[in-house]
Amino acid sequence: MGPRDLYRLLAQRRRPVTNWRLGGLLAFVAGAINAGGYLAVHRYTSHVSGVISSVADDLAAADFMPVLDGLAVFAAFLSGAACSAVLINWARRRRMRSTYALALFFEALLLLIFGLFGAHIGVLAPILLPATVLLLGFVMGLQNAIVTKVSQAEVRTTHMTGVTTDLGIELGRLMYWNRSAAANRRHLVRANRDRLKVHATVLGLFFLGGVVGASAFKRFGFAMTIPFSIGLIAIVSPSLVADLRRRWGGPRTSNH
Repeated sequence: MGPRDLYRLLAQRRRPVTNWRLGGLLAFVAGAINAGGYLAVHRYTSHVSGVISSVADDLAAADFMPVLDGLAVFAAFLSGAACSAVLINWARRRRMRSTYALALFFEALLLLIFGLFGAHIGVLAPILLPATVLLLGFVMGLQNAIVTKVSQAEVRTTHMTGVTTDLGIELGRLMYWNRSAAANRRHLVRANRDRLKVHATVLGLFFLGGVVGASAFKRFGFAMTIPFSIGLIAIVSPSLVADLRRRWGGPRTSNH
C-alpha cells in the first residue's frame, strides 16, 4: 500500500471500500490493544456494555469502590469519543485535508504513552495502573468515534456486538428460501453480500489482532504498542504532510 493509498484511507471524499479498508485496519489495532491491554491491566476497555453491567452489579451489592472504577472507565471512553469529535470538527472547520488523520495521530501518540506507563508500572503500580486503564478506555473511545464519523456509522471497530448482529442478519437473509420470488418480487429477501464480506472481515481482523496483541504482550510487554503506534503514524502521515505542504505553499496532494 503506497502513500496515495494511505492518503485515500483518510480522505474527506470517500467510497464504501475505503471505509471498509480503514475499518479492517483499525479493527486489527483495536483487537490487539484490547487483548494486550487485558494482560497488562486485567481489564477489557474496548466496549462499555460490560462496564455498565459491572457497575450495576456492584451497586446492587453495595460495593462502591468498583462502582467508582467502572464509572471512571466509562467516563474515559466517553471523553475519548468527545475528544475525537472535537478534533475532527476543528480540522473540518479549517478545511484541513487531515480532518480524520489528526485524531488518529493523537491516538498513535497515546499508544506511545501507554508504552511509557508500562515501563514503570512495576515501581509505581498503585498510581500508574489506574491511569493506564483510563488511558486505554480513552483511546478506545477515541478510535471508535473516528471510524464512526469517517464511515457515517457504517463500521465499528472497538467492539464486535453490532458487527456480529449485522453479520447474523445477513447470514439469515442469505439462508432464507424465497419460495414464490417470481410471483411476489416485492418481498424477495436477498443478502447484501458486500456487507456480509465486510462484517466477516472486520470480525476476523479484530480476532486476529487479539491473538497478535496478546502474543506480543507476553513476549515484549508494554513495548508491543510501539509497532501499532508506528503503523497508525504511517497511515496518517500522507494527510498530515499534505496539510503542511498546503500551509507552506508546497505541492498539493489530490483529494480524489
